[in-house]
Amino acid sequence: MLPQGRISAGQTNMVEKNAQTAAPQAVVAKKMVERESYFASLDASKIEFTLEEMMKNGVHFGHQKARRNPKMDEYIFTTRKGINIIDLQKTQEKMQEAIDFIKALKKSGKSVLFVGTKIQAKDLIRDVAQVSGMPFVTERWLGGTFTNFKIIRGRTRYLVESQDKLARNEYKKYTKFEQMKKIEELEKMEKRMGGIKFMTELPGAIFAASIKEDNLAIIEARKMGVPVIAIADTNTDPTKIDFPIPANDDAISSLRLILSYVFKAIVEAQNK
Repeated sequence: MLPQGRISAGQTNMVEKNAQTAAPQAVVAKKMVERESYFASLDASKIEFTLEEMMKNGVHFGHQKARRNPKMDEYIFTTRKGINIIDLQKTQEKMQEAIDFIKALKKSGKSVLFVGTKIQAKDLIRDVAQVSGMPFVTERWLGGTFTNFKIIRGRTRYLVESQDKLARNEYKKYTKFEQMKKIEELEKMEKRMGGIKFMTELPGAIFAASIKEDNLAIIEARKMGVPVIAIADTNTDPTKIDFPIPANDDAISSLRLILSYVFKAIVEAQNK
């Protein structure tokens, strides 16, 4: 049985429903509603960066001892009932390092690409990125997003231009069937790469919600020299991450709190 605060994959098997039959504008409108769910109404000044807050949100619950990665040993405080307990003082230290880096990055005009492809992270990642004005990836990572960015940029430019044409009714000259096929094409592209369609250059860093699930993004970031900030649960290897944040990467409460700290860092950097 998992401790309170630890949410299994089965418990968080929330199925995203994107059955869009209208134009891509409807997709954008839907996302505008989604982003009101949490971060749009969050007062960054009231976010508490304390050990108590992290404990209350289950940040300290790791995976079972049998799944422990030895490279996470320095971040584990103890083991209780077969569950690894993360040292929250270490989490606080590493979180502060990540916050300082994000603030410096934002002040220099660089962006942070948020990546979260696991089911319980998708909505939160999309939410915080949209409110912060940052790019994001919540569907499958497209191979070459960084290593072949020129090609990816060509596709996102096509998406933006086609959506503009659709908004101006420039496809009315085609048959209804051709219009329907074009709309379907743009909806699929919006789902796959809508979060990066305005990203004109490689980001200053990526934030990955999970080292395991978002491994492809991390590999490409490392190849292209893009710094990586990532939540490091007890079953992962934190040595390949520039700014690992030891924390529970499954519980929604933990993910939301860690993202709140990142959100606060971005807001404070923007205000200054």
